[in-house]
Amino acid sequence: MTSTSRPWGADAARIAVFAALIIALGLVIVPLPGGVPITAQTLGVMLAGLVLGPRLGPLSVLVVLALAAVGLPVLAGGRGGLGVFAGPSAGYLVGWVAGVVVIGLIMGSRRVTWWRAGLAAVLGGIGVVYLFGIPVQSLATGAPLGLTALSSLAFLPGDLLKAVVATVLVVALQRAYPRAFRRTAVRVA
Repeated sequence: MTSTSRPWGADAARIAVFAALIIALGLVIVPLPGGVPITAQTLGVMLAGLVLGPRLGPLSVLVVLALAAVGLPVLAGGRGGLGVFAGPSAGYLVGWVAGVVVIGLIMGSRRVTWWRAGLAAVLGGIGVVYLFGIPVQSLATGAPLGLTALSSLAFLPGDLLKAVVATVLVVALQRAYPRAFRRTAVRVA
């Protein structure tokens, strides 16, 4: 007998590993004026989408956001609590969820290639996250949207570097451990 679904425990473990990775990458921050720091957490979001796909990737991000909502200091700089969802970075946090879905959809279940991984990381991990983050940051700070978008260019070099790092890591992981990318497993009972 064959099954096309992976045991839930294996999926839960993968979700937890990527949630922990996103949290750990929050220790790397560069504070900026405007209330939104440069953080390495976006790298974790990119990796979650690239490896886990559009179904499990968002769950790893939602675990992080749920932990933050209950007050645990899991976001950049040890932030947590409901207040982070009303501040300047709230749109970026929501953008993580949408971004990881887009990343996973671009990657699909097809073979991992550097160009697909890079495209997914840039479009989902930067474009979609900015699409949510910039307007909310503008609203929260009272700054004009154009000025907020212009000031957000400070994030772009670091985010492009994170997209390159995510691409290199995912291509290397695919070569070293292709099972990490299986969206479903086949079991023989």
